[in-house]
Amino acid sequence: MAVPKKKTSKSKKNMRRSHAAITAPSISVCPQCQEPKLPHRVCPHCGTYKGKEIIASNEV
Repeated sequence: MAVPKKKTSKSKKNMRRSHAAITAPSISVCPQCQEPKLPHRVCPHCGTYKGKEIIASNEV
């Protein structure tokens, strides 16, 4: 059975976990409705992308 021969130090443990950090998603503003949205995606509020209406909105 595989068992560690030596205790893993805090330094080695932290170096191994150095790439495991969680980053907040970048938020951009929709130029049409000024609502926050993820970049390079259709706006979920107005349904536009790059100035074109992709999803028909039900607004009256």
